[in-house]
Amino acid sequence: MTPTLRRRIGFEIELMAPPGRSRRSLAYDLAGRHGGRIRPVWHQDSEPSLVPGLGRFLHLTQGFEVTRADGAPMCTLVDDITLLDGLEPRTPAPPGWYRVLSDDPRLLSLLSRQCDPGAPLREVLAPVAALWGSTTELIGAVVRLDDPSGATVALAAPQGAERERPCEIVTPPLAREHRAALAELLEPARDLGFTVPTEAAVHFHFDGAPFRAPQALANVIRLFAYWREPLRQLLRTNPACRRLAPLPAELVAAASVDAPSLDQLRKAADAGELTKYFDVNLTQLVKDKPVRDTLEIRILPGAIDADAIVNQAALVELLLDRCLDPEPFPAAPAGGVSGLMEIAAESLAQR
Repeated sequence: MTPTLRRRIGFEIELMAPPGRSRRSLAYDLAGRHGGRIRPVWHQDSEPSLVPGLGRFLHLTQGFEVTRADGAPMCTLVDDITLLDGLEPRTPAPPGWYRVLSDDPRLLSLLSRQCDPGAPLREVLAPVAALWGSTTELIGAVVRLDDPSGATVALAAPQGAERERPCEIVTPPLAREHRAALAELLEPARDLGFTVPTEAAVHFHFDGAPFRAPQALANVIRLFAYWREPLRQLLRTNPACRRLAPLPAELVAAASVDAPSLDQLRKAADAGELTKYFDVNLTQLVKDKPVRDTLEIRILPGAIDADAIVNQAALVELLLDRCLDPEPFPAAPAGGVSGLMEIAAESLAQR
């Protein structure tokens, strides 16, 4: 029997479309089944740069928001650059698939607001060119926009290498009927031939508010630091998953003292250069004004089955319940997996 989840959770599920299909294929299928609509959207990310002296390129890639017949959000389907295995790098871009690149996050934010992700490649940068009183230039298949001084603002280029196939399903926060909502998305994906990629993960976004209290936040840090290996065993973390790491030592040390303050935890997060790319994403919990006030659990393995995802979410829920206890989260004993199960069972008994 699939458990019932009690918390509001947003899910991110990484899948791979079969050759010849794309995340747009799934968007149209979902909209068609539910009398809904799709809307092109931008997805922001970054990737290593091959240009000397430039550490990374920031880019916008094409995604699709799917709404129901009544306009309520159903999901968003976006690229995930960590998904690479099985893609053919020499495959040219299908018609209409491209990305927009820049080297400044402020410019990228401007581009995402001004440019239409559904526009043709040749025209996509035109609104930003108008802001500069400039025009775009076509160089081969690439559209370049320079400011009046000749500095490049952005490039728009065809996106090949089968980058249309990776598909991360991003749900809105789900407060109830979690399994049914996930099945509604994953069953059509299976019907279309989508699979779990080699590097795949599932991410859970729990409401961050309960975990912003210093003791609760410290307990979350202790859970993911003290019990790191047992957690990864219990949840079957995918060893091929990218962008995971143990929490910074500075943050773990701050959480290990008696009754740490939020200011102490924030300073330790800064000292440890905390980013979202750890086993658990705590970045929004240490900000005064969070952009997305969630606690993100990142060590779940890839899945395309609603029952499997809900079962793991229920286990994580119980462990997070223990983090809200004012008592410090205990250190991991030998044979830590069984210890985690005991903690989860105690949380369940207290409900």
